[in-house]
Amino acid sequence: MSVGSFVKSLRNTMWKDPGASSDLQRLPQLSWLLFLRVYDERESEWEVMEEGFVSILPERCRWRNWAHDRKDGRALTGDALVAFVNDDLIPTLRSLPVSADTPVRKAIVRQMFADATNYMKDGVLLRQVVNLVDEIDFGDYAEQHAFNEMYESILKLMQGSKATGEFYTPRAVTDFVVGRVAPRIGESVADFACGTGGFLVSALNFLMPQQRSVEDVAAFDSSVFGVEWKSLPFQMCLTNLLLHGVNSPNLRNGDALSRDVREYSESERFDVVVMNPPYGGNTASNTLLNFPADCRTSETAFLFVVLILYRLRESGRAGVVVSDGFLEATGGAESAIKERLLRECNLHTVVRLPGSVFAPYTSIATNLLFFERSGPTRETWFYRLDMPEGYKNFSKTRPILLEHFAGVVEWWDDREEVVVDGVPKAMCVSAEEIARGNFRLSFCGFPQEVEEVLDPFELMSRYERERSECSERVERILADIRDILVKK
Repeated sequence: MSVGSFVKSLRNTMWKDPGASSDLQRLPQLSWLLFLRVYDERESEWEVMEEGFVSILPERCRWRNWAHDRKDGRALTGDALVAFVNDDLIPTLRSLPVSADTPVRKAIVRQMFADATNYMKDGVLLRQVVNLVDEIDFGDYAEQHAFNEMYESILKLMQGSKATGEFYTPRAVTDFVVGRVAPRIGESVADFACGTGGFLVSALNFLMPQQRSVEDVAAFDSSVFGVEWKSLPFQMCLTNLLLHGVNSPNLRNGDALSRDVREYSESERFDVVVMNPPYGGNTASNTLLNFPADCRTSETAFLFVVLILYRLRESGRAGVVVSDGFLEATGGAESAIKERLLRECNLHTVVRLPGSVFAPYTSIATNLLFFERSGPTRETWFYRLDMPEGYKNFSKTRPILLEHFAGVVEWWDDREEVVVDGVPKAMCVSAEEIARGNFRLSFCGFPQEVEEVLDPFELMSRYERERSECSERVERILADIRDILVKK
């Protein structure tokens, strides 16, 4: 079955169920079903590799014992299946005995089911969905690879759903960023707002060919760390990491900004940070107390940059997605944060991305910051990634691809200033000049707006996003005015 057919069959079957009337119900339902299917497959591997392996799941709750249909007429279905899932399976997995000594790969089951719910009411339809998920053959490499694609399609579906409030970071962006920071086996890679794990999976794919020994395999398993606030993407990320060969996913379900950044020790720092911080949101006033006084701003993207500064090791590297608002903001905490970034790290490259890279999920223009903790910034290179020939804009059906980064990849190791039609496409700017501009970083901007023809739903989504960003800017300006008045 093709990727598209698999996802369509799942959605169509669940759509018929009165309890799963929208993606807000269907996607969490798929989340825990897919997790149990993948987890059962990993347990099969652990049973072969480890003598005396014992599952943390009671036998009746293991996928192979309740979900797999042996075609002998004994598979649970109808009301009996719904009763088992609601009254036994989910309550049991939610309350599994877990202690500080429980291995991570076992403890994650309880984490996964902390907020799990069965939305489906029709046991016959639930059996059909379970059978679809069960049909994946992990013994067939080609089919396992296809399942990876299916899972990514489901992630896109989830993050593109207007009901979830998430949007998908294109694989081309995560792969490009990871390729530039180039993590090495044995290094630690972190994403403090990891969503469903896109950056972490790109890092794993980059690290996988580097495994040469038993020690490398162990290092690979512990190489990535993620934090995600929302329960649904957190659950999807757990499954995603299991699917990509991580036996003990090191993930935290919580707010990465909830701890005082000055309390982090050296052992809590990372060699590499890659992430797309949430932006445009409001941060609670008590959270701001976790940051130095000169870095307190309600704009979450700025706070995540401060967090990175406190959690990046010496010689560590970072690749971070930020909006145009980050580059353009001046004055107050925003300038102070960028000044600190340039003083404590070498901000060596800023890549300007076309405004439609994240279409149709958001129209906010984005950029890529690359910096390393190797001394203060002396100069920063800016590069504008123009739309590829034949494209007016990226879209859901014509997304940005890794090949579209070929120009910047070629330029990366042999840098020179580039001017196109009298407008800088690549240029080098000294730290002194950036400071004179109050730390505005909006060099090599796009020379003109590109007209985009969007469908009504995309237009409404764009309006909502731009209104939110505009409101946030107004709030920041008002906050600055209040600070000035208080000081007077």
